[in-house]
Amino acid sequence: MASQDWVEKDFYKILGVSKDASDADIKKAYRKLARQYHPDTNSGDAKAEKTFKDVSEAYSVLSSKEDREQYDAIRAMGGGARFRAGGAGGQGAGNGFEDIFGDLFGGGRGAPRGGPQTFNGSGLPPEFADLFGGGGGFGGYQPPATKGADRTASTTISFAGSIKGTKIGLREPNGDVIDVRIPAGIKNGQKVRVRGKGQSGPAGAGDLVVTVNVKPHEVFVRDGNNIRIHVPVTFPEAALGADIGVPTLNGDTVKVRVPAGTPSGRTLRVKGAGVKTAKAEGDLLVTIDVAVPQKLTKEAEDAVRAFAAATADGDPRKALKDKAKL
Repeated sequence: MASQDWVEKDFYKILGVSKDASDADIKKAYRKLARQYHPDTNSGDAKAEKTFKDVSEAYSVLSSKEDREQYDAIRAMGGGARFRAGGAGGQGAGNGFEDIFGDLFGGGRGAPRGGPQTFNGSGLPPEFADLFGGGGGFGGYQPPATKGADRTASTTISFAGSIKGTKIGLREPNGDVIDVRIPAGIKNGQKVRVRGKGQSGPAGAGDLVVTVNVKPHEVFVRDGNNIRIHVPVTFPEAALGADIGVPTLNGDTVKVRVPAGTPSGRTLRVKGAGVKTAKAEGDLLVTIDVAVPQKLTKEAEDAVRAFAAATADGDPRKALKDKAKL
């Protein structure tokens, strides 16, 4: 290290210790800062990299009794002086300073006696190699190779494709087509990752991440792994009970028993007739909608009037009226 560097740098301040700090205090401060700013834990952080180098440099001087004494003497005598390389027959104040420092360094210009402190491949003094597994620091530090960045895309598939699974092709600007397999049971907004189709990098290409949008269905609505469907029934079916046919995801029809007295809005469950994935199986949730006829024949109207007369003693809104009281 050049003697001028020793004048200009405050190694005590860099390590955060006082000028009369003990060897133990200096070592403790260095260990803490080395852990904090080591490149293995601050990959790509130029500021941390510089701090780590400064901290290592400061410790290399202050941890040696001989170097520390020379550093303190230089700082005491030299102040902020600038030094010039001695030329043949050079004279003047610059040579005077060089003579002083040359004597301190055993005749050398800018190198501590005994040469610079040895560092291992991690950029740390040997006694601290265990701090970071003994590898990969400055003086040979190489950041780990990384894969290329991921690319993103989006696609829209049919409801049937989301239930059964499908395969799509995404065309790149150069005309190439990337096949993307959509697994059965995928939900709206989920992502599919295609390995190795991202940007290239030192450790290989990144991935292509495809966001999948699912078109809504006309009658089926997905609720987790369950499928909801509204099914209309006639008043007699709801009042007297009936077996009705309900369509399912596989195109078949399943029979569902509507109990007598079923109100509009009640939901009936068909186990295992929902979405099937590798990890789960949903149900079919059938919501009953009692259909009110828009037009009645004379015969039907008479029948409804007769029913109304037969049930005139019942008031379906009585409980509501009681609950609404303040």
